[in-house]
Amino acid sequence: MKKTVFAAVMMTALGLGAAAPVMAYEAGDWLIRGRVIHINPNDDSGQLYADVGGGYFAAGEGVKVDTDTVPEIDITYMLTRHWGLELILGYSEHTVAGEKNWSALGDVIDTKVLPPTLTLQYHFLPDASVRPYVGVGINYTHFFDEEVAGVIDTAGSDVELDDSWGLAAQAGVDIAINQDWFVNMDVKYIDIDTEAHFDNIAGGAYQRARINADIDPFVWGIGIGRRF
Repeated sequence: MKKTVFAAVMMTALGLGAAAPVMAYEAGDWLIRGRVIHINPNDDSGQLYADVGGGYFAAGEGVKVDTDTVPEIDITYMLTRHWGLELILGYSEHTVAGEKNWSALGDVIDTKVLPPTLTLQYHFLPDASVRPYVGVGINYTHFFDEEVAGVIDTAGSDVELDDSWGLAAQAGVDIAINQDWFVNMDVKYIDIDTEAHFDNIAGGAYQRARINADIDPFVWGIGIGRRF
């Protein structure tokens, strides 16, 4: 369904772009976009290590992260007619749930995620009405307001998620509506790895526990932008 909607919007925007006046990008232009993005984790979890009586032992894997759909703002500064720097700003909320050995636990963590991402973009056709681009860059992900959830949440329980640095890649297209406004479609892959650290969960049965997860989401975005 998501891909069908994306394709329908793409075809409509291409129709608009074909009839739109050419809006050439120039060095020094600012491109401000507002998007609705869908964050779809491509997650993979490691072992849960639990501390019972002063020693860690492997207690099985793993966890999974749910999706979220949120608004996002990004800002691109055109260094030249072809090259631009894009900063992506927004935050999302996710629930981490047990799976595999821990599927019976259900939800285990609620967290908010702030993932500012900076990419260097190459715009292939800066003079055309339809302007595809690709980009690569770096992501910093900060987890905050983490809370233990579900049946393992007891008085005194706590959880913290390590912040993450990773690479990011993107591909997208700007399609002109007129000289300054355009429709944007974009997809990103972001490398996000974290480790969750639990204290005093499951009624104190686990004094401490930790589990790592590779979240690595695909981020699909559709929105509108303006050149300044």
